[in-house]
Amino acid sequence: MTILGHEHEVAAFRSAMSGERAPHAWLMTGPQGIGKASLALRFARQLLAEATDPGLKHEMTEDHPIARLCDAFSHPDLYLLDRLPKDAKSVRDLDRRQWPQTLERVRNISIEQVRTLRTACALKPSLSERRLIIVDSVDDMERAAANALLKILEEPPAGTVFLLISHAPGRLLPTVRSRCRMLRFRALRHDVMAAILSGNLPEASEDEIDSLIGRSGGSASRALSLSGLGLDTLYEAVARIAADGDANNIERAALALLFNSRTQRRYEAFLDLVPHFLCQRARNASEPERGKIIASWESAKRIANAAAGGSLDPAAVALRLTGIVASLAPARQSA
Repeated sequence: MTILGHEHEVAAFRSAMSGERAPHAWLMTGPQGIGKASLALRFARQLLAEATDPGLKHEMTEDHPIARLCDAFSHPDLYLLDRLPKDAKSVRDLDRRQWPQTLERVRNISIEQVRTLRTACALKPSLSERRLIIVDSVDDMERAAANALLKILEEPPAGTVFLLISHAPGRLLPTVRSRCRMLRFRALRHDVMAAILSGNLPEASEDEIDSLIGRSGGSASRALSLSGLGLDTLYEAVARIAADGDANNIERAALALLFNSRTQRRYEAFLDLVPHFLCQRARNASEPERGKIIASWESAKRIANAAAGGSLDPAAVALRLTGIVASLAPARQSA
């Protein structure tokens, strides 16, 4: 498993886990799509391999038996809590690595999943004295599930290490945050992004890669999801609406007409694009303006999340999202 970037964070984790008082729970935070889940799996398989073979002091090879078990999520001492498929039968005969990226999932990690985990934690690990639990992401837990997880964190089973992934740690229960060592990940550097995209998009030109990097906020998964969708045009339209307010609603109406059942991937990318646009704008805003933009981002994120289920009319959603963007234009705010 080759991971690009985050060298400082990897070194900090390895140093802490090799100490005498290694943390039993980590909160891995940072923007979505920058590799936190991949690193959590890498950390887990290394810790499980070292527990099985104490003499292993270097990064294991890809063909190591523990690596193969972990990558297939078939290691008996590795547990993953994430949002389950809406239709479990559709992936029943598939290895988890074969699950399609477009797989429709339930909205939250449920309390039933945490209860199952708690039952498993009552037993001793199978292959060594160590157990690894990855939660991807803890942001997706329903309230009751988060409270149930907290009880396990407060009295952690011996040898158990938790890797909790969070894209918005400020929204978590303070008691959950207080039980974890924080490991903050930053957006990927331009050179790392370029290497990832060049490897995955060999036919893309340098200009295309630069454009994807500029639109993705340091998230490789976001950049890859945007490739081939012609989102530069959408982004420019959103930027114009933010600049002049689109008083006659011409730009907004034109955008709304672009989305239908035949443009699902583009529509899903647009649902991500608008909140991301507002997030970037908030980072560059002055202090008085930043609060308004953050409130707009929260509204846009709620609408986008609700629309992700597919039950809302895409054109109506596009009008609502671009209406939020338009409300921030100087002309609208001074009116």
